[in-house]
Amino acid sequence: MKKAIYPGTFDPITKGHIDIVRRSLKIFDEVTILVAQHYGKETLFTPEERKELIETTIKDIENVNVDIWMGLVAEYVNTHKVDAVIRGMRALSDFEYEFQMGMMNRRLCPNIEIIYLFPDEKYLFLSSNVLKEIAYFNGDISEFATEEVSVKLRKRLKEQSK
Repeated sequence: MKKAIYPGTFDPITKGHIDIVRRSLKIFDEVTILVAQHYGKETLFTPEERKELIETTIKDIENVNVDIWMGLVAEYVNTHKVDAVIRGMRALSDFEYEFQMGMMNRRLCPNIEIIYLFPDEKYLFLSSNVLKEIAYFNGDISEFATEEVSVKLRKRLKEQSK
């Protein structure tokens, strides 16, 4: 059974992320979405809240799990016997960061395989930060996030603006 992880902050999860998960399942038998803490990055939702949003979003997709990890991705790969790490690549601007992280992960875990996938073109510009900005200014995010994510995102943004 071939297993992959898809690590990220997913703050919150978008339809672009789900597109990458679906593409990954064409290659791997099982995919674990790994909710990670990004050093130096403040998140809108706690890891537990992000995990819950992801679980709600993927409830109809088979062979996908969600886990929270606060350590290095390379450590997770070593301790959980994972075959590959999936990374989404939207644009050339992602390449430098992804290349640097990929090489460091390979240095820390020489047996790691990193697979870069592009989302559907309708999501190439989409990120959680873009989603949050559109929601903050009351834009329509229904094309980019599930209803549950949209509701919780708007509620959290409203709470923060008080």
